[in-house]
Amino acid sequence: MSLRALSPPAIRPPFARYSHGIVVPAGHRLVFTSGQLGIAGDETIPADSEAQSDLCFANIAAILAEDRMTLADIVRLNAYVTAREHMQGYMRSRDRQFPGTPPSSTLMIVSGFSRPEFLVEIEAVAAAPDPS
Repeated sequence: MSLRALSPPAIRPPFARYSHGIVVPAGHRLVFTSGQLGIAGDETIPADSEAQSDLCFANIAAILAEDRMTLADIVRLNAYVTAREHMQGYMRSRDRQFPGTPPSSTLMIVSGFSRPEFLVEIEAVAAAPDPS
């Protein structure tokens, strides 16, 4: 799917590499992921936000693959970090995942997650053509 970004000239351009809005054409199915944390299948948790973000995106990619989608099908991200110093690591990881039109996105700073070693949580909405 080729994403079409909505960037009205009447509002300020995005602060970073994301789209203000994304159009999902008719005839597409949607997948909504739960928030993913930076934890590997072997229970290891990297110490920095960029590596945790990479794991979050890998987990999201695995979820999307269950319905024959990829990260390229993502139209919306919600991301949460526990401090401002973790924003840059998350953004570097995010920007590597989306070299084309970036999805719409929200990034929030929160007080914490279920375990103190978690620094980032990411959830996604993806859309792909309905095969029927």
